[in-house]
Amino acid sequence: MMNRLTETVKHLLIVNVLFFIATSLYGDRMYEWFALWFPKNEYFEIWQIVTHMFMHGGFAHIAFNMFALWMFGGPVEQYLGRNRFLFLYFSAGFGAALFQVGYYYFNYLPGYGELIESGLAGDQIVQMLSSNKGIPGLSQEQLYYLKEIIPVFNSTMVGASGCIMGILAAFGVMSPNAELMLIFFPVPVKAKYFIPGSLILLNVVPLFTGTPILGPSNTAYMAHIGGAVIGFIVMWYWKKNSFNQNRWN
Repeated sequence: MMNRLTETVKHLLIVNVLFFIATSLYGDRMYEWFALWFPKNEYFEIWQIVTHMFMHGGFAHIAFNMFALWMFGGPVEQYLGRNRFLFLYFSAGFGAALFQVGYYYFNYLPGYGELIESGLAGDQIVQMLSSNKGIPGLSQEQLYYLKEIIPVFNSTMVGASGCIMGILAAFGVMSPNAELMLIFFPVPVKAKYFIPGSLILLNVVPLFTGTPILGPSNTAYMAHIGGAVIGFIVMWYWKKNSFNQNRWN
């Protein structure tokens, strides 16, 4: 049951791989159009809230996500049915985007507010952020706040990781006593301990320490957390209310 390739999972795998191939062919243009940019950036478009879920930053990124989708998506789809599975998948993706963009704003707004209070106009700030440099005559304090928010303004978010974290959380709620293990830690651990433990160790800890435990330093930790939170809430609600009697088929 665990490794059965279900129909919806197969289609999601295909779409992700097609996006990856297109990104390999067209490079920066694909990121410009389909990655999720910070909403204040001129490259931001509303469709990126969806398309960023199918973009990936490299082979290792997509390989890990697609392996997890194949491994856990099938059992979850079998349990939920196609339509509820898709609702869970995209809800987790939207939750990931919401959490990550909210985190970006949390880091952006204080610095932006300080620059406004220093006498700079909003269009001046956007111009400087877009060009990644200041204008003559800025004070040291203004330069400090400008450098603080430039990375946020020019940030992008890609990957199905938020969706995958939602599926993992849903799997944990669905089968809390299923035994899982990592290749480099071959000790079986029940899903109800393994999944939240992995989430905390690999995402919450690096978020606060700034030191990645596994993966690149630019990992969108809040997106992972957001996807997992939404996946947990959705599956917990459905399981609590015995949705199997009224499945969306």
